[in-house]
Amino acid sequence: MLDARAMIGSHDILFMTLDTLRYDVAQAALCQGLTPNLQRILPHGCWERRHSPATFTYAAHHAFFSGFLPTPPQPGPHPRLFATQFHGSETTTDQTATFETADIVAGLRSLGYRTICIGGVGFFNKQTALGNVLPAMFEESHWSEELGVTSPVSTERQVQCALDRLASLGEQRVFLFINISALHQPNCIFAGGTEEDSPDTQAAAMAYVDSQLPPLFHVLQQRGECLCIICSDHGTAYGEEGYVGHRLSHPTVLDVPYAEFVLPRTGGTA
Repeated sequence: MLDARAMIGSHDILFMTLDTLRYDVAQAALCQGLTPNLQRILPHGCWERRHSPATFTYAAHHAFFSGFLPTPPQPGPHPRLFATQFHGSETTTDQTATFETADIVAGLRSLGYRTICIGGVGFFNKQTALGNVLPAMFEESHWSEELGVTSPVSTERQVQCALDRLASLGEQRVFLFINISALHQPNCIFAGGTEEDSPDTQAAAMAYVDSQLPPLFHVLQQRGECLCIICSDHGTAYGEEGYVGHRLSHPTVLDVPYAEFVLPRTGGTA
């Protein structure tokens, strides 16, 4: 586990959720050479398999923003990068960044971080009361149809939004959260010749996502060292044992790809 407590204040933080991405699809895409940009920066060039704390986006992100990130699949307890203070926690250590606030977003804001949410799936679209709950945790939040699940340019637009916001910050530290929507259904829009989602179409969507990420990593490295957490919030079933979709307890839903690492500074200005 990284020493998150020691990094607070000196490091930017990127938290990117690859919405609905299955662990097996992420790992297969990597092994097939479909995600070379992520492979280049992931620890040991591969994903870690972890268990999501929830089976759908809304519940998973509430857990994440309270400090409960996906956990290793072996028995715990497993120390956490972030936590909100409560008595009796067995997963808070001297390397855990701990906050007195109700969520880690507010905690980072209280320490001078600019908190930015770039939404993707419907729980971030701000079009309903429910769609405002998660974005409202942040100082600023962004969503449009071009960032959403039906857009064939969603990741490109999300990255550009992030670059525009980073350019405005100067030297202020940032907690940048991006909910990548392209892996969510309908991910068949990234694979020609089919109108049905499958592991293969999700892998094609993952290849598209990977192709759009280098400018974001480049600018973050110019700003300084950056603590990165990249993971899925949950997977989805494509007919295994008769199951389809998520919000259900099945390995295709609970097993998620996970990575935590520090992007080093490369110098220059953003």
